Amino acid sequence: MIARLSGLVAGIEAERCVIDVGGVGYLVQASTRTLAALPTPPVRVTLLIETTVREDAILLYGFLDPAERDWFRLLTTVQGVGAKVALAILSTLAPNALIAAIAGGDRAALTRAPGVGAKLAIRLLTELRERAGALPGAGVTLPGGQAVAPELAGVGGDALSALVNLGYRRAEAQAAVARAMAEIGENAGLDQVIRAGLRHLVR
Repeated sequence: MIARLSGLVAGIEAERCVIDVGGVGYLVQASTRTLAALPTPPVRVTLLIETTVREDAILLYGFLDPAERDWFRLLTTVQGVGAKVALAILSTLAPNALIAAIAGGDRAALTRAPGVGAKLAIRLLTELRERAGALPGAGVTLPGGQAVAPELAGVGGDALSALVNLGYRRAEAQAAVARAMAEIGENAGLDQVIRAGLRHLVR
């Protein structure tokens, strides 16, 4: 089984890349997040690899982020989630945003991923809620097994402080801010994040 590849990025295509290791090109499937973070070919890179052996193929899935790889492993334990759907989810939601979505029961966030319908989103929320806090990249776990996002910095941290000062509990405000930033992007302004966080809190 292949667990890691270190070599030159020989090419990047939709949903996959080619890593040249000693003159052998390995075809590696990956999330759009991982592919976007790869350097322009030909540059050396190291990818964490999950290997799937089927009757008709040996498939390699690559990750730059250990947390993304661990989420891939966990997602594929859920009935109805194969490797393709797991990568689609990770292309749509970064690990921190995925933790926040599961902590907040945000079915709509999960259904943004191609291949995830309402029923599968409910199954994901049900099966992963208690396990999300144990993964690398997860924050604290509240009583009852509810996970919240890691500590926030920058605009996220300022928005969290503002919501706490308004009287909201820190754990709830933290999850709301993480979900807000996942929706509108990390480059959002402070006012945008606060307003979006408030919308999640009052639902």
